[in-house]
Amino acid sequence: MQLILVTGLSGSGKSIALKQLEDLGYYCIDNLPGKYVVPVTKHLHSVRREHLAVSLDARSDVSLSELSRDLEDLVASGVHLRILCLTASTDALVQRYSETRRQHPLSQADSDSPETLVEAIERERKLLEPIMDDAHIIDTTGMLPNTLKHWVRSFVNAKKGAILLTFESFGFKKGLPIASDLVFDVRCLPNPYWVEELRPLNGKDQPVIDFLSKEPLVRSMFEDIRGFVEKWLPHYEAQNRHYLTVSIGCTGGQHRSVYICEQLGKYFSERCEGVITRHRTLDAAK
Repeated sequence: MQLILVTGLSGSGKSIALKQLEDLGYYCIDNLPGKYVVPVTKHLHSVRREHLAVSLDARSDVSLSELSRDLEDLVASGVHLRILCLTASTDALVQRYSETRRQHPLSQADSDSPETLVEAIERERKLLEPIMDDAHIIDTTGMLPNTLKHWVRSFVNAKKGAILLTFESFGFKKGLPIASDLVFDVRCLPNPYWVEELRPLNGKDQPVIDFLSKEPLVRSMFEDIRGFVEKWLPHYEAQNRHYLTVSIGCTGGQHRSVYICEQLGKYFSERCEGVITRHRTLDAAK
């Protein structure tokens, strides 16, 4: 049985992710109380529901650390568990709440001791910490719904291995992705942006690939990042890490970071079971 547990900060896009999972054929349950996750999963497994997605937030009636122990029992019984956690910057969440004029769930739960919106967001972020190390994290800051749906599909369709390795390109001018385990800065490399005919293209286009592949510095940077990840990946796996996100950044997230990210994705896809390649700037334009 496949179980995807969807969690994360309120306002970060859990409903969108769950809807996408439903479209992909998962039996979805929104905001299930934590104490029911195990019995509901076992029941649905007994009636041959093989794909289940459950949305759970920090207001659960059991602590997330307690839930983690229950989930270990599920895995021991043969359930294939994957945890998807959505996050976003505090500024992005404040803006979303301002636009929708909704109240934060934790503020509703603790009406006798009111908190500011920022305080509620940070408290929820703290409550989610016990489950973060075991989750694949998607940072939805500045992300359109269609991009999130695309990234959720990539997560579901990734091959299942000991660890899910994600290479994500981004632009430093738009900020560092929150969901980064390792970050590499490739802004020191020759920039196709300054070649007029290459400026409107991106790192997946052949003219840009030809330009960058001829540069010794680019090849050296790729080899250094490849060697670092290849050397340390087994040590992350040895610590029972299920997900590792490697972020590659250039100025705009269009040329150099995309090229390096694509090359890393191709290299490791031939050597690892589960690899995702995604591009924060390019995917936002889809």
